Amino acid sequence: MSSDTPKIKARYKAEYRAVKILGALFCFLPYSVCLIIAAILAKIGFWFVRKRVNEAVRRIKLVKGDAVTTRQARHIAWISFRNTAFNLVEMLRIKKTDLNFIHKIMPNIEECIGQIKKVIDDADNGKGVILALPHMGNWDLTGSAVYLSGMPIFSVAGKQHNPLINKLMNVMRSGHGMAILERRTNTAAQIRTRLNAGEIFAILPDTRFITPDILTPFLGGEANLARGMAVFSRASNVPIIPTIIHRVGWKRFQIKLFTPIYPNMELDKQEDIVRLTHEVMAIIDKEIQAHPEQWFWYNNRWVLDPVK
Repeated sequence: MSSDTPKIKARYKAEYRAVKILGALFCFLPYSVCLIIAAILAKIGFWFVRKRVNEAVRRIKLVKGDAVTTRQARHIAWISFRNTAFNLVEMLRIKKTDLNFIHKIMPNIEECIGQIKKVIDDADNGKGVILALPHMGNWDLTGSAVYLSGMPIFSVAGKQHNPLINKLMNVMRSGHGMAILERRTNTAAQIRTRLNAGEIFAILPDTRFITPDILTPFLGGEANLARGMAVFSRASNVPIIPTIIHRVGWKRFQIKLFTPIYPNMELDKQEDIVRLTHEVMAIIDKEIQAHPEQWFWYNNRWVLDPVK
């Protein structure tokens, strides 16, 4: 090994081997059995990570207020935690996922693809669209579903601390052709090029940005959100389609596409960027409030915390 090659920590190697073994097991076993195993492991983990669970419960109570008891908030936190384990199963089994499987677990996928195609066709400019996918349902699997249905789609991912896991996750996410761009200095130019070429940009808009940006009403408070989604919408003059995925039971998903939100080139640029962000997040806010168990409450950066 070259002396210039960074040394990988033993812990990172152990995590990587564990994920690879789990992935091999999940690809061998039937989908239903994998979900049962994941539910059992999630139940065990739910008790071991009590600090994270208690923080999730606090967040849920903060958002829902007197509408939920502490016991109900804990149940919401559990379903969210369990669904995350199910998402991991589906990611680790991605090489076994084909269009028949997608049709089985996402019964309305073809209807949704038809709606996206209509938005693109109506624009008649050869450009793509932006899908605003919050952390609900299985957002990664949705990208594979869109690609397997015959439409080019890409996303941007941040780097994981473990470089081996980071590489593995990107391989899994791109398992069916969904391109994954890592955040670099030229990423913005790549996004615009792909949008202008007719590709679909899937973006997760519901996380707190690390530096001051757009203060947005969200979940009963104000969230500091990144302007990227709205900036790319205006730069390429393409609409944003708020897209919500619900997990129904264990093995089914319902996808909801909302009315596209278009940039208004007659408005001041900053005013329009704020408007686009607020309108998209208002829809996402309403869906989270109505179905809090579908959202991921465990993000390291709580979306309503102020930027320091």
